[in-house]
Amino acid sequence: MRQSTASPAEDTITAIDSSLMLKVFYAFAALALLSAVLSFGGKWFGRSIAMAGHTDDATLHEIVIGNNVISVPANAIRFERARRDGIAARLDLYLRWPDMEGYSETARDDFNNADGTKRILFLTFEESMMSRDMSGRFAPIYRSLIEQPGKPGPHGVTLYNFTEKSGYLNEVLAVAARAGQAPFVARCLTGPSAEESLAPCERDIQLGDNLSLTYRFPRELLADWPRLEASVTAKAARILKTGR
Repeated sequence: MRQSTASPAEDTITAIDSSLMLKVFYAFAALALLSAVLSFGGKWFGRSIAMAGHTDDATLHEIVIGNNVISVPANAIRFERARRDGIAARLDLYLRWPDMEGYSETARDDFNNADGTKRILFLTFEESMMSRDMSGRFAPIYRSLIEQPGKPGPHGVTLYNFTEKSGYLNEVLAVAARAGQAPFVARCLTGPSAEESLAPCERDIQLGDNLSLTYRFPRELLADWPRLEASVTAKAARILKTGR
């Protein structure tokens, strides 16, 4: 009985078929892997776009400014590059009024100013460059730079225009008396600049060990300034530790 043997041509065809099938297999495997990577990457990238620089990560970070340590969650730190432990010259936070908490999914519209309602406070901690805070500067500095008389504002606030030579263009000074203390004092933008700003009013206070806290807030909160001041100082006291 004669045994059949494959011709050289048939061997070549078989080898080509095997090689081709192997290449097809690897091609499909690569496509499947690429599809998985793109799916994961798309979800991650889509989330990063939706977050728009925000984070809902509540991991605590300790930032050292001079002899002060500020312990604050990542979602309250305004800029991504600052969401780390270590030494810094300044720290910028943002918090939602009135709960005084950082970014979350439920608060997304407020942080993005989706409905035009201004509810975000901006806080900046840095070493103090002046011997007096804004309240302490009223009598020796601001009083000589404002026009008298002022105009009545909300909740006992008096609004003063600055003189033309003061250097404070398109701003007013908001002043409210406090029993046994220096007055509450803030500067607020006016006109188009105020309309475009999420927080057109600014006030600075001194705390900790030679630390200055500047906080900016919506002008509407002048009507609730005692609560605003108490909330900001209470929040600062909770997150701040000093070397003293």
